[in-house]
Amino acid sequence: PTVMADCVKKGVKGGVIISADFAETGDEGKRLEEETVRIARSGGLRFVGPNGNGIWTSAVRLNLAPFPTPMNGPIAFVSQSGSFGGMASRAAMAQGFGLSKFISIGNQADLNAADYLEYLAGDDDTKVIALYMEGIKDGRRFFQTAREVTRIKPVLIYKGGSSNLGARATLTHTASIAGTEAVFSAMCHQAGLIRVHEVGHLFIMAEALAYQPLPRGKRVAVVGNGGQGVAIMDFLAALGVDAPEFQPEDKLKLKAILPPHAPVPNNPVDFAGANPGARDEVTVIEALASLDYIDGIITNAPSEMSFSGGSLAEQKKEILTAVDVLANLPKKYGKPVITQLWHLSDTVSEILRFARIPMYYTPEDCARAMFALVKYAEIKSAGNENRG
Repeated sequence: PTVMADCVKKGVKGGVIISADFAETGDEGKRLEEETVRIARSGGLRFVGPNGNGIWTSAVRLNLAPFPTPMNGPIAFVSQSGSFGGMASRAAMAQGFGLSKFISIGNQADLNAADYLEYLAGDDDTKVIALYMEGIKDGRRFFQTAREVTRIKPVLIYKGGSSNLGARATLTHTASIAGTEAVFSAMCHQAGLIRVHEVGHLFIMAEALAYQPLPRGKRVAVVGNGGQGVAIMDFLAALGVDAPEFQPEDKLKLKAILPPHAPVPNNPVDFAGANPGARDEVTVIEALASLDYIDGIITNAPSEMSFSGGSLAEQKKEILTAVDVLANLPKKYGKPVITQLWHLSDTVSEILRFARIPMYYTPEDCARAMFALVKYAEIKSAGNENRG
């Protein structure tokens, strides 16, 4: 409180309190927290924290957090936990996910989650908002704010304290009461929040939402060899995403492009272990994108192992041409494309990354990313109907 009083005297209008030993520690800590807030508000000073881990903003490259400066990107990450938020941010950076903002909100003594949502809704650098929360302060305002924000931008949320053991831990961590699981789930549904159940999923889903067009429906075509295609189909089904069987005439058209020994494609399309040319791969993918009853595509990314003969120079030219065609499909057809990387290629990865085509290493993550797009498309549609 004494330091806060000094700041008020100096005319400071904003602050970040990293210090702990406030409401999370008991009655005396709560008294100190309340006194600090009273002094700050008497001088018109707003602050983040306490018991947080700083903030970062890409707009002016301001880093007030004790970890390396993140790379710029479209995802704003708001974390109630300081150390956990820092670790998750570093993990996101290691996987190539860039951040527009990182805010470690701690005990939310002054500014709370609704304030940050309200701000980020109007932030041009932020395309997707990812939240790690343990407890909601002013639940009614948070709900009303979230419902408005999700009509503008997708909001993903991971809730700590969903179990009895986790809920007990939140009390001494960020002075949060975790709340009833059923009530929280219902609130997320009604507010249009996309709930995730693993922290890593926040960034996997956020990347797809930041860069890909929203599908018109939930009908997905899959291109994947053998068990890969089967796994993707299983995960899509578990997430409530459809993968319809191709119409008879389309099966014949696709079969003509596939290797002679490949089965007639029903969905997924299976090259049956062949090493197709990149040109043929992308021809199949574009054929799927052109179908009226397909809303999105999950496919292998063409690799430098995909070739149809010729010299090394000719093979490389074929791959680069094919990847360039693939990179333009979302814009051309208005449909999302999610890729799985089996063979790491700097050249292919660089083109796809430049074109904002999401790349993942597992069937699960590909399905999850597509689910996020389908889910938010449904949320946007429901929001527009309610407004109408």
